[in-house]
Amino acid sequence: MTAQFSAPPVHFSPPPAPFSAPPGAIRPGPYPPVSAPALPPAGYHPARPEVVAVQIAEIVVTPPVIRTPAGVLPLAGASWHVADYWQKEEKIATWALVCAIVGFFCLTFFSLFFLLIKETRHHGTVQVTVVNGAHQYVARIPVVDQGQVQHINNQVNYARSLSTS
Repeated sequence: MTAQFSAPPVHFSPPPAPFSAPPGAIRPGPYPPVSAPALPPAGYHPARPEVVAVQIAEIVVTPPVIRTPAGVLPLAGASWHVADYWQKEEKIATWALVCAIVGFFCLTFFSLFFLLIKETRHHGTVQVTVVNGAHQYVARIPVVDQGQVQHINNQVNYARSLSTS
């Protein structure tokens, strides 16, 4: 089996053992030799990091483009849509179930009233869709309260303002 190298292997002699030079001798430079950093060619401009204007889940808006896991869309002319889908879940509260079981041994009939106590929990997703021409991307973001929904709407409104300018 042959190993592939991008350049032929270079054999270096091992570094000198510590304290092997006689006193007063000049020690060689760093091992292996370090070359000076190369200067960039004339007219070369280093790439500046992209500034993220807003990030909505996995959708990243870096003017003049929108980056998604499915690809890159142009920011100009993009349309944004937001839809929130809430679910309401009711179940017997855990503490009420424990009280009903413990109370069953003391007040058999009355402890069953604890089972009527319900706990309501809201949860859902916000669906953000960005469309530009024939390209479309949909992000589904889980939310647990109305504050998160408002925050996502504010982010999308900012992205809309960037798309129109």
